[in-house]
This record gives sequence, C-alpha cells and structure tokens, in this order.
Amino acid sequence: MTNASESEARGEELRTVLIVEDDPGHAELLLRGLGSQLKGHRVVHARDGAEALEVLGLRRGEAQALPEPPDLILLDLRLPRMDGFEVLRQIKSSKLSRVPVVILTTSENKQDVDRAYRLRANSYLVKPVDFDSLSQMLASLREYWISHNWTYRRRAET
Repeated sequence: MTNASESEARGEELRTVLIVEDDPGHAELLLRGLGSQLKGHRVVHARDGAEALEVLGLRRGEAQALPEPPDLILLDLRLPRMDGFEVLRQIKSSKLSRVPVVILTTSENKQDVDRAYRLRANSYLVKPVDFDSLSQMLASLREYWISHNWTYRRRAET
C-alpha cells in the first residue's frame, strides 16, 4: 500500500513504515488502520522475516529493497522462514540499527518481552483483538514514532 503521491504533491518528505506480518487477517487490519493514520505516506508489507530483510536491503533475494530505510518497522515475532527475533537481531546489528523497531505481536510471554528488549527493540506491544482498539493503538504509534520521534531524529541527524 502506498499513498506517496499526496505527500510528494505537497512537497513533504515521504515517510515509510514497514509492516512485517505473516497473518493475512492481521496484515489487512494493520494496512487498513495505518492507511487511515498515514495518509500520504508509504506503507510497505513483508510477509515473513526473510522478505523483510530483502526489502531492507540486508539480504539478497527477489524482493526489491526500499530506496531509503523506513522511518518505522512494525515487526511480528512469529514469522515463517525467519522469526522476528532473528530479524530484529539483524536489523539492530546493521547499518539500520537506528531505525525504530516496534514489536507488534500476540505474545504476552515475559520471556519474549525480555528477549525483544535485549535485542534492542524500541517498543513491545501486544496486538489488540478488535479493530477499534487497534486503530487507537496505531494512532498513538503514528503520533509518537512518526510525528514526534521522527521530527526529533531528523533534526539530530542534520
């Protein structure tokens, strides 16, 4: 899903969010929820851990790498081919280590939370079960990671 033309037409810098989610139902809810929260920005979907690394340019494969690093990565933990912990480990030990990674998963397991933070996740959130709660969570994510945090990071990098 890409809503890039609106931002480009206004001359704004395009922001990108990468969703790494294998469950088609969860992915659809996230894409729909983020589409309404991030009008005018690019939302990219990777269906498993290996595809995520390809999209990020950290692994050679069939997926096309993004031209610029994403501004935010929403990462599920239970993924086929390569789990979210390994994806997180590779992101945080690469040139993309400063990209915020928010774990968005169904697991409330304390060991999963501890492991994600040890691997330098920026946040750990449990997916709500209903769309309204998910929409509220995504609005909060957008406000913090895309509006406030993104602006500060860009100023610090210049």
